[in-house]
Amino acid sequence: MNPVETITKSIEKSSIPSAPSESISSSVQTLIQHSQTSLEQLNKTDQHLQTCYAQLAQETLPLDTTARKRHEVLREEIAALKTVAGNYKKCYSTSSAMTDELQTRLRDTERSQKKGIVPKAPANATIDFAERKRDHFAQGLNFYKLFLIFFAGSFAGVLVELLWCLLRNGYLESRAGLVYGPFNLLYGAGAVALTLALYQFRNRNSSISFLGGLLVGSVVEYVCSWGQEVIFGSCSWDYSSMPFNINGRICLLYSVFWGLLGVLWMKNLYPRIAKWILHIPNHAGKIITWILFAFLLFDAIMTIGAVFRWSQRIDGITATNALQVFFDVHFPNTRMERIFANMKFQ
Repeated sequence: MNPVETITKSIEKSSIPSAPSESISSSVQTLIQHSQTSLEQLNKTDQHLQTCYAQLAQETLPLDTTARKRHEVLREEIAALKTVAGNYKKCYSTSSAMTDELQTRLRDTERSQKKGIVPKAPANATIDFAERKRDHFAQGLNFYKLFLIFFAGSFAGVLVELLWCLLRNGYLESRAGLVYGPFNLLYGAGAVALTLALYQFRNRNSSISFLGGLLVGSVVEYVCSWGQEVIFGSCSWDYSSMPFNINGRICLLYSVFWGLLGVLWMKNLYPRIAKWILHIPNHAGKIITWILFAFLLFDAIMTIGAVFRWSQRIDGITATNALQVFFDVHFPNTRMERIFANMKFQ
């Protein structure tokens, strides 16, 4: 039995019904019929090729006119079969993606409807429908949605690190990245990067979210580490002692953590945040977003100035203008060391 016949027999014995159920939509029934017809045609084509192989095996040199014409026809058929293979690859990838998305949407919806002590995260498909129905100000991935995610991520990341430090070391230590408030823009940037990269796969299986989270998180962490070193000449983490690290900026263990975070984010945290954002009225939501944006921008500018002046004091540079005096008075070394407990200057 040739390979095509083997595939055809296995398909016939698979879960695809020979007589599709009447409950299945007509479009899906048509796809089933077309796929079975295609397999039958492939089997016929393979039988034709077997004949061609026999003819090629019997040829002798020099080739006569008939043989040369046959070779020209076979070259044309090769080109045609390459086109067919490309079309089938597109059909396979598209149908696989459709199957995975339908299965994931159904599973997520059923899971979100189960009752438990902790409320289940809503299905992403449910969030999408609610946003379109209400014509919400933070619909899809516009500026308002992304900034609110950025703000929430900057805040939540610091809280998680505080708890992790308490559980691991037995004491609380600042993990903030800004001089005002418990915010760290690295976590906000990570949340936005994960959302931008994985949003189109929000209704796909968790393995895609894991791989996307691993790659995106590692890139964000590496770029932030490199940027901090170039701009401020300092670093806040060093994985040089960890196995499988790259320049001490990222390592395999924490990259895996980023992958797990990608799954947790797209399947649990993002839909919860999106549902919370849905409760904000359109007009008030836009005003609140711009107020928070102005605050974080001011906070970031003050942080850059305070850290830069801190590095100057470490280098022994005395204040020569009112702005430097301002930072010396309001952000002395003791305060900066308390806020940025892990920052080390080169």
